[in-house]
Amino acid sequence: MASADSDSSASGGHENTKPAGGFPSPISPPYPALSKAMELHRATSAAARSGTFALSSKDIIFEDDWLVVVNKPSGIYCETMLSSLSSSSRTSTIQSNLHLANRLDRDTSGLMIVTKSNNVAAELVKAFTDHKIKKTYLAFCAGRAPIHDKIRISSGHGRSKFGAWRVYSASDIGRVLPGGSLVKSMATSFEVLSVNGKAKLRDPDIEPRSVVVEERGHGCAGTEGEEVDGVLVRAYPESGRTHQIRLHCQHLGFPIRGDVKYGGVHVWKGVDCHFHDLHAESISFEHPVTGARVFFHAPSPPWVSTDDACFTTLEQFLY
Repeated sequence: MASADSDSSASGGHENTKPAGGFPSPISPPYPALSKAMELHRATSAAARSGTFALSSKDIIFEDDWLVVVNKPSGIYCETMLSSLSSSSRTSTIQSNLHLANRLDRDTSGLMIVTKSNNVAAELVKAFTDHKIKKTYLAFCAGRAPIHDKIRISSGHGRSKFGAWRVYSASDIGRVLPGGSLVKSMATSFEVLSVNGKAKLRDPDIEPRSVVVEERGHGCAGTEGEEVDGVLVRAYPESGRTHQIRLHCQHLGFPIRGDVKYGGVHVWKGVDCHFHDLHAESISFEHPVTGARVFFHAPSPPWVSTDDACFTTLEQFLY
C-alpha cells in the first residue's frame, strides 16, 4: 500500500497573512469584481424559474410515509422543492410538517431529503450534525490539474469581516472572527476521475495526499484567456460547512466551472456558464424510523450528458 505524505499548501511570493494579534485573516481571496453582477443576474433568474417550477415524478428518487428524497435541478431554490412537494397528492395533507433535512446552494443540483414530521426532521438533523450521513458530490472544474489522484484537504472555515465565507488557516481554528463566530474546521477528500476527458485509473491502495492549509494556495486558476484543464472530481465532504467543496476546489487551484464567486471561469470553450457544475451525487444514512441503512444515487446532471468526456468517464466510475 502506498504511504500517505503530507504538506502545508503554500505558494511562492505570498507572505503569511495571519497577523500577530487581533482577528485571523482569511486565506482565500475576496470575491472577484465580476461576480456581483453575475450573481445578481443568476439570483433574479432563479427567482423567476422557481416561481414556475413544478416537481415531476422523475425528480422524486424515493418516497415513503416519513420522508422524500428529491433530485433538485440547478438554478432552483431549496424552498421551491417544499412548495412543489406540498401540492403533490401524497404530501398535501401534511404540508405544514414538511422540512428540509439538508440544503443545497441555489445552483447546486442533486439529492435533498425532505421529511414529513417534526420527529423525523429532528432525527435527521442530528444525524447530519453527528456526521452520520455520508455524501458524495461530482464537480467539473476548470483549473490546474492536480498531480495527485487523491487529495484530502483540511482547513479553517468562517465568515470574513464583510460576511463572505472564506478559507482560514488550520491553526486559526477556534479563534474569534469579527462577527463573533469562531473559525471552524472543515475537511474534504477528492478523487480525480478525469483530466481533459482522459479517465484516471482507480487504485484503492493509494492513500490521499494530505494538504493542511496554513498559507495561501494556488488561488484562481481560471483567469480569462489562459489554457486550463477540465478536471472531473468526486468530492467526499467530511464536514458540512457552507460552500465547503467550492472553497476547497478554489484553494487547490481547480475552481468549479461556472463558480464565479470562487474563481471559476464564466465562459468555457466559448459558451457562457449559467450555473456552477456541482452535483450532490449520492447520500447514505440510517433510516430514522426503520433503522435500515439506505443509499440513494441521483441521475447524472445535464452538464454530464452534454459533455461526452464526462459521460464516458462516469460510465466507468459509477458505484
